[in-house]
Amino acid sequence: MRHAYPRALYLDLLDPVVFREMTARPERLGEAIAKSPRNEPVIIDEIQKAPLLLDAVHQALEGPSRERQFILTGSSARRIRRTGVNLLGGRLLWRQFHPYLACELDRDFDLDRATEIGMLPLVLASPRPTETLRAYSALYIQQEVREEASVRNLGSFARFLETVALSHGNQLNIGGVARDCSVTRRSAEGYVEVLEDMMLAFRLKVFTKRAKRLLAAHPKFYLFDPGVYQALRPRNPLDSRSEIGGGALEGLVAQHLRSWLFSAPGKNDLFYWRTRAGLEVDFILFGEAGLFAFEVKSGGRLGENDLGGLRAFLRDYPEAKAALLMPSPPAKALAGISCLDVASFLRRIIPGEPFPLG
Repeated sequence: MRHAYPRALYLDLLDPVVFREMTARPERLGEAIAKSPRNEPVIIDEIQKAPLLLDAVHQALEGPSRERQFILTGSSARRIRRTGVNLLGGRLLWRQFHPYLACELDRDFDLDRATEIGMLPLVLASPRPTETLRAYSALYIQQEVREEASVRNLGSFARFLETVALSHGNQLNIGGVARDCSVTRRSAEGYVEVLEDMMLAFRLKVFTKRAKRLLAAHPKFYLFDPGVYQALRPRNPLDSRSEIGGGALEGLVAQHLRSWLFSAPGKNDLFYWRTRAGLEVDFILFGEAGLFAFEVKSGGRLGENDLGGLRAFLRDYPEAKAALLMPSPPAKALAGISCLDVASFLRRIIPGEPFPLG
Protein backbone atom coordinates (compact mmCIF):
# COMPACT_ATOMS: atom_id res chain seq x y z
CA MET A 1 0.00 0.00 0.00
CA ARG A 2 2.84 2.39 0.80
CA HIS A 3 4.42 1.64 -2.58
CA ALA A 4 1.18 1.92 -4.56
CA TYR A 5 -0.04 5.09 -2.79
CA PRO A 6 3.07 7.04 -1.65
CA ARG A 7 1.12 10.27 -0.96
CA ALA A 8 -1.77 8.67 0.91
CA LEU A 9 -2.61 9.31 4.54
CA TYR A 10 -1.34 6.08 6.12
CA LEU A 11 -2.36 5.16 9.67
CA ASP A 12 -0.70 2.04 11.04
CA LEU A 13 -2.58 0.83 14.12
CA LEU A 14 0.36 -1.39 15.04
CA ASP A 15 2.13 1.84 15.98
CA PRO A 16 1.35 2.26 19.71
CA VAL A 17 1.23 6.06 19.46
CA VAL A 18 -1.17 6.03 16.50
CA PHE A 19 -3.31 3.36 18.13
CA ARG A 20 -3.53 5.26 21.41
CA GLU A 21 -4.37 8.58 19.73
CA MET A 22 -7.03 7.15 17.42
CA THR A 23 -8.78 4.96 19.98
CA ALA A 24 -8.75 7.67 22.67
CA ARG A 25 -10.35 10.21 20.31
CA PRO A 26 -11.62 8.71 17.02
CA GLU A 27 -12.49 12.23 15.82
CA ARG A 28 -8.76 12.74 15.32
CA LEU A 29 -9.18 10.78 12.10
CA GLY A 30 -11.16 13.66 10.61
CA GLU A 31 -8.49 16.11 11.75
CA ALA A 32 -5.75 14.00 10.12
CA ILE A 33 -7.73 13.76 6.88
CA ALA A 34 -8.19 17.54 6.75
CA LYS A 35 -4.40 18.01 6.92
CA SER A 36 -3.57 15.37 4.30
CA PRO A 37 -3.23 15.90 0.51
CA ARG A 38 -6.63 16.30 -1.15
CA ASN A 39 -7.92 13.51 -3.40
CA GLU A 40 -5.39 11.02 -1.99
CA PRO A 41 -6.55 7.74 -0.40
CA VAL A 42 -6.80 7.20 3.34
CA ILE A 43 -5.23 3.89 4.38
CA ILE A 44 -5.86 2.41 7.82
CA ASP A 45 -3.84 -0.73 8.49
CA GLU A 46 -4.94 -3.38 11.04
CA ILE A 47 -8.43 -1.87 11.27
CA GLN A 48 -9.62 -4.86 13.34
CA LYS A 49 -7.64 -3.49 16.28
CA ALA A 50 -9.88 -0.40 16.48
CA PRO A 51 -13.34 -1.27 15.06
CA LEU A 52 -14.90 1.94 16.45
CA LEU A 53 -12.85 3.92 13.91
CA LEU A 54 -15.40 2.74 11.34
CA ASP A 55 -17.85 5.29 12.77
CA ALA A 56 -15.31 8.03 12.06
CA VAL A 57 -14.76 6.66 8.55
CA HIS A 58 -18.52 6.66 7.94
CA GLN A 59 -18.77 10.24 9.15
CA ALA A 60 -15.95 11.27 6.80
CA LEU A 61 -17.69 9.59 3.87
CA GLU A 62 -20.86 11.57 4.64
CA GLY A 63 -18.96 14.87 4.84
CA PRO A 64 -16.32 16.74 2.83
CA SER A 65 -14.29 13.55 2.29
CA ARG A 66 -17.09 11.76 0.44
CA GLU A 67 -14.99 11.62 -2.75
CA ARG A 68 -12.01 10.07 -1.00
CA GLN A 69 -11.06 6.42 -1.30
CA PHE A 70 -10.67 4.63 2.03
CA ILE A 71 -8.59 1.44 2.12
CA LEU A 72 -8.98 -0.57 5.33
CA THR A 73 -6.63 -3.54 5.72
CA GLY A 74 -6.33 -6.18 8.39
CA SER A 75 -5.57 -9.80 9.15
CA SER A 76 -8.98 -10.71 10.59
CA ALA A 77 -12.57 -9.58 10.20
CA ARG A 78 -13.68 -11.63 13.21
CA ARG A 79 -13.51 -8.85 15.79
CA ILE A 80 -15.29 -6.41 13.49
CA ARG A 81 -18.14 -8.83 12.79
CA ARG A 82 -18.57 -9.84 16.42
CA THR A 83 -18.58 -6.36 17.93
CA GLY A 84 -21.56 -5.27 15.81
CA VAL A 85 -19.80 -2.13 14.59
CA ASN A 86 -20.64 0.14 11.69
CA LEU A 87 -20.04 -1.67 8.39
CA LEU A 88 -20.44 1.54 6.36
CA GLY A 89 -23.87 0.85 4.93
CA GLY A 90 -22.73 -1.37 2.07
CA ARG A 91 -19.89 0.91 0.98
CA LEU A 92 -17.26 -1.72 1.74
CA LEU A 93 -15.90 -3.80 -1.12
CA TRP A 94 -14.23 -7.02 0.02
CA ARG A 95 -10.81 -7.97 -1.34
CA GLN A 96 -8.68 -10.85 -0.08
CA PHE A 97 -4.92 -11.07 -0.60
CA HIS A 98 -3.63 -14.61 -1.09
CA PRO A 99 -0.07 -15.93 -1.00
CA TYR A 100 1.92 -15.59 -4.22
CA LEU A 101 0.77 -17.44 -7.31
CA ALA A 102 3.04 -19.24 -9.77
CA CYS A 103 2.13 -16.71 -12.48
CA GLU A 104 3.36 -13.86 -10.26
CA LEU A 105 6.73 -15.50 -9.62
CA ASP A 106 7.02 -16.49 -13.29
CA ARG A 107 10.48 -18.01 -13.88
CA ASP A 108 11.28 -17.86 -10.18
CA PHE A 109 8.53 -20.36 -9.42
CA ASP A 110 9.96 -23.71 -8.35
CA LEU A 111 7.47 -26.46 -7.53
CA ASP A 112 9.64 -28.32 -5.03
CA ARG A 113 10.54 -25.13 -3.18
CA ALA A 114 6.90 -23.98 -3.17
CA THR A 115 5.71 -27.20 -1.53
CA GLU A 116 8.54 -27.04 1.02
CA ILE A 117 8.47 -23.40 2.19
CA GLY A 118 5.21 -22.17 0.66
CA MET A 119 4.36 -18.96 -1.18
CA LEU A 120 4.18 -16.27 1.51
CA PRO A 121 5.87 -13.02 0.35
CA LEU A 122 7.40 -12.57 3.82
CA VAL A 123 9.07 -15.98 3.60
CA LEU A 124 10.22 -15.81 -0.03
CA ALA A 125 11.77 -12.36 0.52
CA SER A 126 13.75 -13.55 3.54
CA PRO A 127 17.47 -14.42 3.31
CA ARG A 128 16.65 -17.29 5.72
CA PRO A 129 13.24 -18.48 4.51
CA THR A 130 13.07 -21.67 6.57
CA GLU A 131 13.75 -19.84 9.82
CA THR A 132 11.30 -17.09 8.89
CA LEU A 133 8.62 -19.66 8.13
CA ARG A 134 9.12 -21.37 11.47
CA ALA A 135 8.98 -18.06 13.31
CA TYR A 136 5.84 -17.01 11.43
CA SER A 137 4.11 -20.32 12.19
CA ALA A 138 5.27 -20.75 15.77
CA LEU A 139 5.11 -17.14 16.96
CA TYR A 140 2.80 -15.04 14.82
CA ILE A 141 0.07 -17.58 14.11
CA GLN A 142 -0.08 -18.96 17.64
CA GLN A 143 -0.06 -15.50 19.22
CA GLU A 144 -2.63 -13.98 16.85
CA VAL A 145 -5.01 -16.93 16.99
CA ARG A 146 -4.71 -17.15 20.78
CA GLU A 147 -5.72 -13.50 21.05
CA GLU A 148 -8.67 -13.89 18.67
CA ALA A 149 -9.92 -17.05 20.38
CA SER A 150 -9.23 -15.82 23.94
CA VAL A 151 -7.35 -19.05 24.62
CA ARG A 152 -6.61 -19.73 28.29
CA ASN A 153 -5.06 -23.20 28.14
CA LEU A 154 -2.01 -22.67 25.92
CA GLY A 155 -0.97 -26.33 26.05
CA SER A 156 -4.30 -27.54 24.69
CA PHE A 157 -4.21 -24.91 21.97
CA ALA A 158 -0.67 -25.89 20.90
CA ARG A 159 -1.84 -29.51 20.66
CA PHE A 160 -4.84 -28.35 18.63
CA LEU A 161 -2.63 -26.66 16.02
CA GLU A 162 -0.54 -29.81 15.62
CA THR A 163 -3.61 -32.04 15.46
CA VAL A 164 -5.48 -29.91 12.95
CA ALA A 165 -2.35 -29.72 10.77
CA LEU A 166 -2.56 -33.51 10.47
CA SER A 167 -6.05 -32.99 8.98
CA HIS A 168 -4.66 -30.87 6.13
CA GLY A 169 -5.92 -32.35 2.86
CA ASN A 170 -8.19 -34.78 4.71
CA GLN A 171 -11.73 -34.92 5.98
CA LEU A 172 -12.07 -32.88 9.15
CA ASN A 173 -13.54 -34.78 12.07
CA ILE A 174 -14.03 -32.13 14.77
CA GLY A 175 -14.85 -34.72 17.42
CA GLY A 176 -11.63 -36.61 16.74
CA VAL A 177 -9.56 -33.41 16.79
CA ALA A 178 -11.16 -32.40 20.11
CA ARG A 179 -10.34 -35.78 21.70
CA ASP A 180 -6.75 -35.75 20.46
CA CYS A 181 -6.00 -32.30 21.90
CA SER A 182 -8.09 -32.72 25.09
CA VAL A 183 -10.58 -29.90 24.53
CA THR A 184 -14.33 -29.86 24.13
CA ARG A 185 -15.85 -30.27 20.69
CA ARG A 186 -17.22 -26.72 20.97
CA SER A 187 -13.73 -25.34 21.68
CA ALA A 188 -12.22 -27.23 18.74
CA GLU A 189 -14.92 -25.93 16.40
CA GLY A 190 -14.30 -22.42 17.72
CA TYR A 191 -10.56 -22.71 17.06
CA VAL A 192 -11.20 -23.85 13.48
CA GLU A 193 -13.59 -20.93 12.94
CA VAL A 194 -10.91 -18.52 14.17
CA LEU A 195 -8.42 -19.97 11.67
CA GLU A 196 -10.99 -19.46 8.90
CA ASP A 197 -11.89 -15.92 10.01
CA MET A 198 -8.20 -15.02 9.98
CA MET A 199 -7.86 -16.56 6.50
CA LEU A 200 -5.33 -19.07 7.80
CA ALA A 201 -7.42 -22.12 6.84
CA PHE A 202 -10.49 -23.12 4.84
CA ARG A 203 -12.88 -26.03 4.46
CA LEU A 204 -14.23 -27.59 1.28
CA LYS A 205 -17.73 -29.06 1.25
CA VAL A 206 -18.68 -32.23 -0.58
CA PHE A 207 -20.02 -31.69 -4.11
CA THR A 208 -23.61 -32.96 -4.00
CA LYS A 209 -25.28 -31.55 -7.14
CA ARG A 210 -27.45 -34.24 -8.78
CA ALA A 211 -25.81 -36.84 -6.55
CA LYS A 212 -26.22 -40.43 -7.78
CA ARG A 213 -24.29 -42.10 -4.95
CA LEU A 214 -24.12 -42.00 -1.17
CA LEU A 215 -21.56 -39.29 -0.37
CA ALA A 216 -19.33 -38.40 2.55
CA ALA A 217 -20.56 -35.85 5.08
CA HIS A 218 -17.41 -34.28 6.54
CA PRO A 219 -15.70 -31.33 4.79
CA LYS A 220 -12.00 -31.37 3.88
CA PHE A 221 -9.64 -29.05 5.71
CA TYR A 222 -6.66 -27.07 4.39
CA LEU A 223 -4.22 -24.62 5.87
CA PHE A 224 -3.88 -21.62 3.57
CA ASP A 225 -0.22 -22.15 2.61
CA PRO A 226 1.81 -25.36 2.08
CA GLY A 227 4.81 -23.90 3.92
CA VAL A 228 2.70 -23.20 7.00
CA TYR A 229 1.38 -26.76 6.79
CA GLN A 230 4.96 -28.09 6.65
CA ALA A 231 5.97 -25.95 9.64
CA LEU A 232 2.98 -26.83 11.85
CA ARG A 233 2.67 -30.53 11.04
CA PRO A 234 4.31 -32.74 13.67
CA ARG A 235 6.68 -35.43 12.39
CA ASN A 236 6.99 -39.03 13.54
CA PRO A 237 8.98 -42.10 12.40
CA LEU A 238 5.97 -43.49 10.53
CA ASP A 239 5.67 -40.45 8.23
CA SER A 240 6.60 -40.93 4.61
CA ARG A 241 8.08 -38.12 2.54
CA SER A 242 5.52 -38.73 -0.20
CA GLU A 243 2.62 -38.43 2.26
CA ILE A 244 3.76 -35.04 3.58
CA GLY A 245 4.79 -33.81 0.13
CA GLY A 246 1.48 -34.96 -1.33
CA GLY A 247 -0.46 -32.92 1.22
CA ALA A 248 1.69 -29.87 0.51
CA LEU A 249 1.20 -30.18 -3.26
CA GLU A 250 -2.56 -30.64 -2.85
CA GLY A 251 -2.69 -27.52 -0.69
CA LEU A 252 -0.69 -25.56 -3.29
CA VAL A 253 -3.21 -26.49 -6.00
CA ALA A 254 -6.11 -25.57 -3.70
CA GLN A 255 -4.52 -22.19 -2.99
CA HIS A 256 -4.26 -21.41 -6.72
CA LEU A 257 -7.81 -22.52 -7.50
CA ARG A 258 -9.21 -20.39 -4.66
CA SER A 259 -7.20 -17.35 -5.79
CA TRP A 260 -8.66 -17.68 -9.27
CA LEU A 261 -12.19 -18.08 -7.88
CA PHE A 262 -11.99 -14.84 -5.87
CA SER A 263 -11.55 -12.78 -9.05
CA ALA A 264 -13.60 -14.91 -11.45
CA PRO A 265 -16.73 -13.36 -12.94
CA GLY A 266 -20.03 -14.91 -11.98
CA LYS A 267 -20.72 -17.41 -9.24
CA ASN A 268 -18.26 -20.29 -8.87
CA ASP A 269 -17.17 -22.41 -5.94
CA LEU A 270 -14.68 -25.11 -4.99
CA PHE A 271 -15.66 -28.52 -3.59
CA TYR A 272 -14.34 -32.05 -3.31
CA TRP A 273 -16.13 -35.31 -4.08
CA ARG A 274 -16.07 -38.50 -2.03
CA THR A 275 -18.43 -41.44 -1.97
CA ARG A 276 -19.21 -43.58 1.05
CA ALA A 277 -17.42 -46.40 -0.80
CA GLY A 278 -14.19 -44.37 -0.74
CA LEU A 279 -13.99 -43.05 -4.31
CA GLU A 280 -12.63 -39.51 -4.19
CA VAL A 281 -11.75 -36.53 -6.40
CA ASP A 282 -9.54 -33.91 -4.78
CA PHE A 283 -11.16 -30.78 -6.26
CA ILE A 284 -14.38 -29.93 -8.06
CA LEU A 285 -14.68 -26.44 -9.50
CA PHE A 286 -18.32 -25.72 -10.29
CA GLY A 287 -20.22 -22.66 -11.42
CA GLU A 288 -20.64 -20.32 -14.35
CA ALA A 289 -17.08 -21.13 -15.49
CA GLY A 290 -18.06 -24.79 -15.96
CA LEU A 291 -17.59 -28.11 -14.20
CA PHE A 292 -14.01 -29.29 -13.66
CA ALA A 293 -12.60 -32.22 -11.70
CA PHE A 294 -8.98 -32.49 -10.55
CA GLU A 295 -6.97 -35.27 -8.98
CA VAL A 296 -3.51 -34.33 -7.63
CA LYS A 297 -0.70 -36.89 -7.43
CA SER A 298 2.71 -35.90 -6.09
CA GLY A 299 4.74 -38.52 -7.94
CA GLY A 300 5.59 -42.17 -8.22
CA ARG A 301 4.07 -44.73 -10.54
CA LEU A 302 0.54 -44.08 -11.76
CA GLY A 303 -1.82 -46.84 -10.67
CA GLU A 304 -5.39 -47.75 -11.51
CA ASN A 305 -6.60 -46.51 -8.11
CA ASP A 306 -5.28 -43.03 -8.88
CA LEU A 307 -7.88 -42.62 -11.62
CA GLY A 308 -10.77 -44.51 -10.04
CA GLY A 309 -12.35 -41.44 -8.49
CA LEU A 310 -12.10 -39.34 -11.67
CA ARG A 311 -13.57 -42.13 -13.81
CA ALA A 312 -16.47 -42.62 -11.41
CA PHE A 313 -17.11 -38.87 -11.33
CA LEU A 314 -17.13 -38.72 -15.15
CA ARG A 315 -19.67 -41.54 -15.28
CA ASP A 316 -21.94 -39.50 -13.01
CA TYR A 317 -21.10 -36.15 -14.66
CA PRO A 318 -20.11 -36.80 -18.30
CA GLU A 319 -20.21 -33.06 -19.03
CA ALA A 320 -17.28 -32.43 -16.67
CA LYS A 321 -13.71 -31.79 -17.78
CA ALA A 322 -11.30 -33.91 -15.77
CA ALA A 323 -7.55 -33.63 -15.28
CA LEU A 324 -4.84 -35.49 -13.42
CA LEU A 325 -2.17 -33.11 -12.11
CA MET A 326 1.33 -34.54 -11.59
CA PRO A 327 4.94 -33.32 -11.65
CA SER A 328 5.74 -35.79 -14.47
CA PRO A 329 2.47 -36.91 -16.06
CA PRO A 330 1.96 -39.44 -18.89
CA ALA A 331 2.24 -37.91 -22.34
CA LYS A 332 -1.28 -38.88 -23.44
CA ALA A 333 -4.75 -38.41 -22.06
CA LEU A 334 -6.23 -41.46 -20.35
CA ALA A 335 -9.83 -42.29 -21.24
CA GLY A 336 -11.00 -38.68 -21.43
CA ILE A 337 -8.82 -37.52 -18.53
CA SER A 338 -6.18 -34.90 -19.35
CA CYS A 339 -2.77 -35.53 -17.79
CA LEU A 340 -1.13 -32.19 -17.02
CA ASP A 341 2.19 -31.09 -15.63
CA VAL A 342 1.16 -29.48 -12.36
CA ALA A 343 3.79 -26.69 -12.42
CA SER A 344 2.82 -25.63 -15.96
CA PHE A 345 -0.87 -25.75 -15.05
CA LEU A 346 -0.35 -23.56 -11.97
CA ARG A 347 1.57 -20.97 -14.03
CA ARG A 348 -1.45 -20.71 -16.35
CA ILE A 349 -3.86 -19.88 -13.50
CA ILE A 350 -4.12 -16.09 -13.74
CA PRO A 351 -6.78 -14.23 -11.73
CA GLY A 352 -9.11 -12.25 -13.96
CA GLU A 353 -8.42 -14.40 -17.03
CA PRO A 354 -10.37 -17.45 -18.34
CA PHE A 355 -9.81 -20.71 -16.54
CA PRO A 356 -6.93 -22.59 -18.24
CA LEU A 357 -8.86 -25.83 -18.68
CA GLY A 358 -11.77 -24.17 -20.49
